[in-house]
Amino acid sequence: MHQPSPPFDAQAARRLREGLGMAFGHVAYGLRAQYGLFVAPETVVAWERGQAVPNEQELTALAGVLWCSPAELIVAAATLREHRVARGLSTEELARRVGVAPHAYRRMEDEGSWRGTERQTAALAEVLGLGPRALITATGGDEALAELLRDAATTRWQAYVKPMVKMVPLPKRIVESALQQLHTEYHARVVATSSWGAIGTTGDEGRAYLDEITARFWAAVGP
Repeated sequence: MHQPSPPFDAQAARRLREGLGMAFGHVAYGLRAQYGLFVAPETVVAWERGQAVPNEQELTALAGVLWCSPAELIVAAATLREHRVARGLSTEELARRVGVAPHAYRRMEDEGSWRGTERQTAALAEVLGLGPRALITATGGDEALAELLRDAATTRWQAYVKPMVKMVPLPKRIVESALQQLHTEYHARVVATSSWGAIGTTGDEGRAYLDEITARFWAAVGP
């Protein structure tokens, strides 16, 4: 199966190379001599110009040649695979450190859907250095989170504390406070627009609030 390339930071690669006083040929030589990768100088040029991107193996090797971490050559890691590459870990090493069989981890990474236990999820967050928000995104939980938040805001928020605490690695009191805030804000918005008497505004205001519900939740729980 073809694996997508990480989101490569071409400008960072150029800046790092120039900072080391290296020409394109020097980088190509380093990739071949140190890592056995036969990459032409023209390919290195294409990487820096955004005309091509290195694959996972090439990116990790390039980081070694440029004396930096893979994370410095990735624009913004979001998926499990991107976070793993940014940490310079192989699938086998990450699977071992979080207590998952390598083949099972590879499948979850390919599918973008994490199915580990609570203990394995905690280990995953620690190994990859992920905070609650990054963890939810990396494990494919953004839509499920948004659905819970929409239900909590529009109905009885107390009923959603337990499933939220199970999904998001945050203290119960913080989750409770955030859900109550979202619920109050949503209904205040709906009541206010309803009192204006403008036709159609109530539904539009409510939908607009719910469209931003995930961002509002993370703002409510703090950094």
